[in-house]
Formats: sequence, C-alpha cells, structure tokens
Amino acid sequence: MQKDYKLLQDILERNHPSLYWYTPKDSMDMYFDIYYAQIKDSMSEGTFAWKILAPLIQKIHCGHTSLQYSKNYTRWAKGKKFASFPLFFRAWADTLAVTGSYNRNDSVFKWGTVVKAIDGRSSGEMIDNIFNYLPTDGYAENINYERLSRAFPRYHNYIYGLRNKYAITYSDSTTGADRIDSIPLWQVLRDTSKAKDKVVKDKKPPKEKIPRSVRQERYRSLRIDSTGTYAVMTLNSFTKGNIRTFFRQSFKELHHKRINHLIIDLRANGGGRVNLSTLLTKYISREPFRLADTVQRPTKFLGNYTRYIHNGFFQNVAMFFSTKKKADGNYHIGRMERKVYTPKSNNHYGGNVYVLINGATFSASTVFCNAIQGQENIMIVGEESGGGAYGNNGILIPNLKLPLTKLQVRLPLFRLVQYNHPTAKGKGIVPDLLLPPSYEALLQRRDSKLERVVQMIMSAEN
Repeated sequence: MQKDYKLLQDILERNHPSLYWYTPKDSMDMYFDIYYAQIKDSMSEGTFAWKILAPLIQKIHCGHTSLQYSKNYTRWAKGKKFASFPLFFRAWADTLAVTGSYNRNDSVFKWGTVVKAIDGRSSGEMIDNIFNYLPTDGYAENINYERLSRAFPRYHNYIYGLRNKYAITYSDSTTGADRIDSIPLWQVLRDTSKAKDKVVKDKKPPKEKIPRSVRQERYRSLRIDSTGTYAVMTLNSFTKGNIRTFFRQSFKELHHKRINHLIIDLRANGGGRVNLSTLLTKYISREPFRLADTVQRPTKFLGNYTRYIHNGFFQNVAMFFSTKKKADGNYHIGRMERKVYTPKSNNHYGGNVYVLINGATFSASTVFCNAIQGQENIMIVGEESGGGAYGNNGILIPNLKLPLTKLQVRLPLFRLVQYNHPTAKGKGIVPDLLLPPSYEALLQRRDSKLERVVQMIMSAEN
C-alpha cells in the first residue's frame, strides 16, 4: 500500500493537468503526508480505498479523477449481496427523505419520511462528511446529492461501517414530532438446510432478448406530445445509443412536424464523447461557437509511468500528434482551442428550447449547456449542474492501475477551460430558471420541473 501510494503521488504530480487548480501545492503536499502516515498496518482493499485514497483524491476537486476497485474484487463481488444499512433517501441541502428500504413492508419508514439523524449524527453532518470522500468539479457539489439519492446505503456502509441496529431519529408524519426508532441491519438470508434436503429447481428459462431499439431507449428517446405542441428529448448519455443516427432522425421529425417547443432532459447525463455533445450543439445553437479557450497538459508524454496507464503507449501517440508546447510551458491541443463550429443548415432546430439540468448533468453535457446558454429562445431550467461551468479535466481519461493493490484511478490527461466561461471557477452551470427540489413533489412522486416547463409552454401557446 505504501509503495502504490507513493507511485500514485508521483504520477499525479507529474501528469495530472490540474492537481493544484483548487488546492494549493503546499496544502496538497500536506494531504499527501497526512494520508500516507495513516498506512500503519494491513487493510482490506475496501478500507485502503475508502479511508486513504478516496479522501485524498477528493482534495483535488476533479470530478474525473475517481477511484475504482480492482478488477479481481469487482469480478468477485458481481452478483453478490452484502449486509447493508437498509434505507434509501432523496438528499438535498441538509435533508434526507426516505425513498425505499431493503426491509420490505416497513410500516414506519415509508416514502417521504424525513430522517433527522442516524445513530446521533444529524443528517446535515452526515451529508457534509460523506462529501469529503466524493470527487467533484471544483465546489459544484450538487452531483453528490444525486449520488447519495441513488446509493446512500453504499456510502454509509463504506464510511460508517455496519451495525446490528441503527437508531433513527425521524419526523412523525402525523404529529410532526421527532421520534426515535431502531431498525436492524439488512442481511442476506442464507439457506442453512442440508444438501440432501434441498429441492432441485428447474433451470430458469433463458431471458427474453430485448430488441436493440428498446435497449437504446435507456440512453436516449424522443416523445412528441399528443397535441403536437412540444417534444421531450431525453439524453442520458453522449456515448451509447447510436446517438448520431438518433439526432439525424429526431431533428428531421421535429422539422417535418413543425414542433415549436423542445425540452432536452439532461438530468441523468453524466457526459461521454465531446464530439457528440458538439453535434447536438450544432443542431441547437443560433450562432457559431467554440468549445474551449484552453486545452492543455503539463507534459508531452506519460514518461516512465506509461506502463501503469491503460493503453499508455497509444495515449502517448495521441498526445505526440495532437499537442504542441506553448509559451506557458504547457502542451496544448491548438486545434480544439482555435476551432469554430457552425450550426447545422439541414434540420437545424430554431424553435424554443428548454434544457433540464441537475447535479448529475456532468462533463460533455455541461460543455453543451455552456455553449448555448444565453442564446435567443433557449432557457436552462432546474438545478446547478455537477459539471464545472468554468472548465474540467478530461479529453483523454485512461485508468491508472496501481501494480500491487490493483486498485484503479481514472486519470484525466487534459485541462479544458470552456470558451466564454464565467469569471469565477469552481461552480456548475447555474440555470436561467432555478427550480430547487420540492418535498411536496417528492411525496406525490411528481416530476415538478418537467411539469413547470410544460406549463410555461402551454401558457405561451394560449
């Protein structure tokens, strides 16, 4: 662990494009020393990952620099169920509201129950503490509320460990008073019967093959309102889903049917290929645009660390042909800094556009939002994005494999400062119409943000 830790430090110091972008070098050096000093004895892979490496990496404030378990551990854990803290929550601000439970038919902690504390730790205290383990672009922490809302038990297990019982302080939905109740650790029930007593079950029938078109709906879809007033384009990725063909067919259909209002939902879009987000921008933008002021990295090659980087040789080849050293001493992709894109002439969308974003809107989807924000008849709606508005790190993001522990760290190779970026760095895209989370909408299981946009469209039409 000590050797891998020092290797990781050396690679980050030589190759990370923004190691000191948000944390000064003297502070980063201090963090390197603090967490190294905590490696005093043997640890499990999970402990080393979550108690040492995760909080260290968080100090970089780079959402693309993240930790992954070893491939062997991932293969071993696949399909297995482990004991866990039982409750799921929707998280925002300092609030945790129940959205599910491993314990079925829970009569106390029902949907929407507000939990004030767990084992004496207030909800706000736990949220703040868990954030210290999760990477972000600068200080755009809205992505962490989305992470907690999807997988709170996992993070609670990693950071606070497992207990046989948890004391939960919650708000009684009838009286409004605070109450305390205990819930047991959720555990997998094991079959203790002897082999001779077991009933041999028939093999499960083969899973029905899902058509490709249906599978692709998970990544992108277009739904046109029955009245023909508006369309909702949901984009959950800029990587999968045969995006180019989808865009071509969708914007052709929108043009043919003369749909005047388009809602683009990016609330589950963690990014992907910049060239595909750029393609969407070309369909939407009212004017020529650029993506970046600066795309740079500190060194020409990965050097002696090439062998630890996935496809390191090919990463070096790509950087050899694409970068050139400039007066600031860094190596720039000049083509990306100079390139001016023009909007599509065929099936370009000129109607009213409403872009829904939240904390899960990240990376390439943030680049798209930055390029179109402020243009005529385009409105960004929802919550602050998780991806940085000023810029982020990426372009090439190979995995760094630590040779002894086999843990992996995603290593972005370039810093991208967005064109026409805001003055202050460290925050996400701020919506033109800010719609914070609604507890009432959560209780009623409504999509209040989409409803608000549809109301605006209908009012404009009437």
